[in-house]
Parts: sequence; C-alpha cells; structure tokens
Amino acid sequence: MPRYRIHRLRDVQQEQFRWAPHTSGTAVVRPKDYREEGRVEAASPYAAWFLLRERGTPLRVGDLLESDEGELLICKYVGFEAARWEPVQPPGGQPVDLSADPSSSAS
Repeated sequence: MPRYRIHRLRDVQQEQFRWAPHTSGTAVVRPKDYREEGRVEAASPYAAWFLLRERGTPLRVGDLLESDEGELLICKYVGFEAARWEPVQPPGGQPVDLSADPSSSAS
C-alpha cells in the first residue's frame, strides 16, 4: 500500500493560501513554508484524506502529500493537484533542484 509523507503548511502562510485565487497547473511550493508531520499509509491521496480526517488531524487546504516516489500533491478546495518544490537558491549561487538525484551530478 502506498505511503505518503505529510507536509503541513505553516500557519502564517495558511491564510494567504486560503484567500489566494485558484490557479490551474502545477503549483510551485517553497520548502520553508512547510513542516513535515509524519506519514500515512493509504490506497490513494483521497483515502489518506479520509483517514487523517477520521484520526482528527485532517489535511487543510494548502497541505501536501508526498509519495515514496516523490510525487507531490497539494490539497485544494477542488481536490488534489500536482505540485513541485521550488528550487532552493543559495546566496549568490545557482538554484539547487531538491528533486534531482545527487549521484547524477557527480563529475
């Protein structure tokens, strides 16, 4: 059965996300806006949503589920949509893609 890592949107960003207009397409999210909060084992993202609701820790709009394969899904009013992490840009450097395999960039 699939496992999903739960990423909760920080409270400060929750209100901004909640009132932002709906956009279609892949959402780009910043790692610093989220805190990891465990894992859930469920047959699908929607099954995970129901299970977490039954446990008393429901997903909120803006929260993320990340599969073991790295697929990132954002919870929206209309259901789940694709998301991806925004590349981290170190001070004065090139953006770093957090989803890239570090062993593939070895020279």
